Amino acid sequence: MPPIARIPALRRVPQLLGPIRTDVVLFDSWRGQFSDNPRAISEELHRRGSGLRHVWVLDPALECDVPEWVTPVAPGSLAHLSMLGRARYLVANGTVPGFHHKRRGTTFLQTWHGTPLKRIGFETRWQPSRASQQARRTLKRNVPNWDLLLSPSRFSTPLLRQAFRFEGPILETGYPRNDLLLAPEADEIRTRTRAALGIADGQRAVLYAPTFRDDARFSREAEVQRLAHELGDEHVVLLRMHEIDAARAALAPSALFKDVSGYRDNRELYLAADALITDYSSLMFDFAITRKPMLFFTPDLEHYRDELRGFYIDFEAEAPGPLLASVEQVADAVLNLDAIVDRSRDAYARFVDRFCDLDDGHASERAVDALLAA
Repeated sequence: MPPIARIPALRRVPQLLGPIRTDVVLFDSWRGQFSDNPRAISEELHRRGSGLRHVWVLDPALECDVPEWVTPVAPGSLAHLSMLGRARYLVANGTVPGFHHKRRGTTFLQTWHGTPLKRIGFETRWQPSRASQQARRTLKRNVPNWDLLLSPSRFSTPLLRQAFRFEGPILETGYPRNDLLLAPEADEIRTRTRAALGIADGQRAVLYAPTFRDDARFSREAEVQRLAHELGDEHVVLLRMHEIDAARAALAPSALFKDVSGYRDNRELYLAADALITDYSSLMFDFAITRKPMLFFTPDLEHYRDELRGFYIDFEAEAPGPLLASVEQVADAVLNLDAIVDRSRDAYARFVDRFCDLDDGHASERAVDALLAA
């Protein structure tokens, strides 16, 4: 089947696709996953019995488990193209194909996928690579098609408008994906996820989730193994790499750490974990909802902050846990987590108040209300 990019006639003449399908919502999460904010919105629509058909852009190679009410279309397929041109609603957490031009009668809800700690959108320090420049061009074509943009917090709203140069409505709903962290079944999901991952009763699970670097591949495999060794068998390190790095890293299996980079639902990992180690990943804002301890492994802080990406906040002053420069410091902090919790209590409370102010377990409801009213 020819990819979309090779069908210029259909690309130029959307009328050939037929009338708008008023019963269809097209969901796109990371161009192929059943995940993130679009998943939570899809689940809320289904819970309501909206009568809408849920069409999802899903990569067959990922072998996602999806509910029976999901209709999959492969990225770049003719079915994908047709739904881009005909769906009444489009819900995505990032960019869609750069040639897409929204038709009259379609509503595009852009959920995005993180609270802005590091610079995003048009304020990214774009690398000179062809891929980076193509990503910028795609974003430039996409933003004018957005009708609604979700904001995870009041802090984020002006930054999202500024970073994306978006002039439409920004909805301060909180992030739908985080509702599960506050749901009544959260404890049950924690127990089930830990069992599925083989985490023993009484074993402390530490989720290590670094972000990617725009100028280099992930190169901390040896450090992860050293950390797991120093913590010993009373701990297990759950390594969650960014997908850009996960595709290239090679890690030998160990009883002391588990590579969960391919795990499809971050929310379940947050619930299963007892603490988080990250660096500059925006998942820290989601994890904060759990109120569990966070540590920040940031040996390249100055380079990342001053040269590579830049921050929207004074990260050193506002981080809800200690910034650590070596594996030994990280291991010592994990082994003395109670003391870290005591020292970070006030900073953590301020962090939650500022960045998680809209998280009450009902963001999906607010997002769906706005989508159906559009």
